[in-house]
Amino acid sequence: MTEPRYLAAKLLDETFRRSGYSNLVLDSGMSRANMTKYEDRKLCAAIYYGVIERKITLDYIISGLSARPIDKLDSIVLNILRCGIYQILYMDSIPDNAAVNESVKLAKEFRKTSASGMVNAILRNFIRVGKKFELPKGEIEQMSVKYSVPTPLIESLIKDYGRELAEDIFADSLGPAPMFVRVNKIAEEIQERKFTEMWGEPDEARYIFEKSPYLPYCYKVFDNMGRYNIENSDMFELGMFHVQDLASQLCCAAVAPTENDIVLDMCAAPGGKTFTMAEMMDNKGKIYAFDLHEQRVGLIKKMAERLYLENITAEARDATVFYEDIPKATKILCDVPCSGYGVIRKKPEIRYKDISDFERLPEVQYRIAENALNYLADGGEMVYSTCTVRKAENEDVVQRLLANHPELELAELPEPLGNVFSGGMAAIFPHHFGSDGFFIAKLRKK
Repeated sequence: MTEPRYLAAKLLDETFRRSGYSNLVLDSGMSRANMTKYEDRKLCAAIYYGVIERKITLDYIISGLSARPIDKLDSIVLNILRCGIYQILYMDSIPDNAAVNESVKLAKEFRKTSASGMVNAILRNFIRVGKKFELPKGEIEQMSVKYSVPTPLIESLIKDYGRELAEDIFADSLGPAPMFVRVNKIAEEIQERKFTEMWGEPDEARYIFEKSPYLPYCYKVFDNMGRYNIENSDMFELGMFHVQDLASQLCCAAVAPTENDIVLDMCAAPGGKTFTMAEMMDNKGKIYAFDLHEQRVGLIKKMAERLYLENITAEARDATVFYEDIPKATKILCDVPCSGYGVIRKKPEIRYKDISDFERLPEVQYRIAENALNYLADGGEMVYSTCTVRKAENEDVVQRLLANHPELELAELPEPLGNVFSGGMAAIFPHHFGSDGFFIAKLRKK
């Protein structure tokens, strides 16, 4: 069986060279390696995600200890060093000597024997100096090393929100993200008060559930046994819940669909918000869930069937194109593609994407939102949302819609959003509700 440190280094090399999604790379890698032992999976995941989160910090430390420039190091050797420094600096449960010895062993197992002496020297030198390193002089550069965030992203969010709030965002992005689930009230013979009892006694259960003070049927989940996919459980297969962050559930609360509504979900896949809205509607009314790709539409259909939801029609449609056969909707959710900077604690690799790659996104987002207006009935309401915190993709798009469409007005957000935000727009940060970063704006057609 593959050793967890070996697999972590191997998958990190794959992730950084091919820019893969961390969760998909890790799940696939563990399956291929047949890594089933809980302790091994936990250690591998901790090192793998930890190194991705702290990559800039780790590389800065290695650069100060290595005689060779970091870009001249072999990629596997560099990832072995990253894993070693991460264990020494951030994993108190692992003795320093064990981190060094296992890293040297890895170099040999990867057939990089000639580099094993360098690995040993760099890691032991770091321990010898008390695991300390001097931060750069500049303010932005200090934040970059401290929170492992590229300087262009830091400058962008400071421009949008100021240093204090930007720093809060980056500090919160480090470490495991909380998990939330939505209990399916439609599931046959299931009542919410019984949901947590089905998992067993609290002292013995793998999961502990804490009811959200903000929304019904929403629970924060604590995993007693480390990182584990709750979707592998029998309860998931029985359709008793689906995994969904609190911010996404708040977004559905902003739409506030009822059984009397015709709802259009413009960019629905993978379908979490579609399912929550269908449950809010008591499996009545009608939801049209669209996505560009047929394969992703298939996932929506499959999950809707698992959750016993029958008021959803899922089809492959282009959100930028108007289709005359789609009926007018009383409620529309326009959750557009975005840069994803609100969820970097779940997908830490997002932080390293070049921010210039997202320059064209606001135009795409505007086109989708403007097209959605063609389907909105008079007096109907549309929620525009993203899982990012960039104003260019959020407030700026909404203000452009309002300027170009005088028939639109901002509508007040319902509780609990209305208790925190006024004016119809909410830029949600983790400190508000403990959720992902998110943006929600509610518009009404006069």
